[in-house]
Amino acid sequence: MNLTRRLTQLYLGLALYGGSMALQIRSALGLDPWDVFHQGLTRHLGLSFGTITMIVGAAVLLLWIPLRQRPGLGTVSNVFVIGLSVDAALRLLPTLHGLPLRLAVLAAGIVLNGAAGGLYLGARFGPGPRDGLMTGFCRRTGRSVRLVRTAIELTVLLVGLLLGGTFGVGTVAYALAIGPLVQFFLRHLTVPVPEREPERPAVSPACEPAAVG
Repeated sequence: MNLTRRLTQLYLGLALYGGSMALQIRSALGLDPWDVFHQGLTRHLGLSFGTITMIVGAAVLLLWIPLRQRPGLGTVSNVFVIGLSVDAALRLLPTLHGLPLRLAVLAAGIVLNGAAGGLYLGARFGPGPRDGLMTGFCRRTGRSVRLVRTAIELTVLLVGLLLGGTFGVGTVAYALAIGPLVQFFLRHLTVPVPEREPERPAVSPACEPAAVG
């Protein structure tokens, strides 16, 4: 029963994560740093947003090798499920008009993103490629999570902007809200570990409440 719940949470969370990304894209008010980067690549390569997300996720996962990071089922599933679900959601969601509607969709997307992160991280199958890259660099360099995460996020944001990705109020709102949201949902959605199993945190204690992906 515990495994069934964990698998359900994992794949529901990843699917909803892709849907939350699509909501933020359709709001056209700014994306989180990694999605600014994804969107910039999409404009130049002519591939779908989801396909770019999968390619970048796979490339980041390769960087885990020299960092001696071990992927879990959630890590590998993250690469594919999120990319497929964001493309599916974008096909279903229309272009939005009117600032009040776009702001509402943006807010819904950010909250849903936090809930989706809580679901899939709470399933305890491993973090996404991008968070694993961060924790790997922390261990290898001895630098703080704050410094490493800031450096990575600023780098992908700047490259994404140069490629034509969308920066706006949504980028700032996401940066401010996603940590508290993921922390809140993790508190309520993390699957309890049976007494016979060793306790494994849903995310690295040093990284909580990091955004996921």
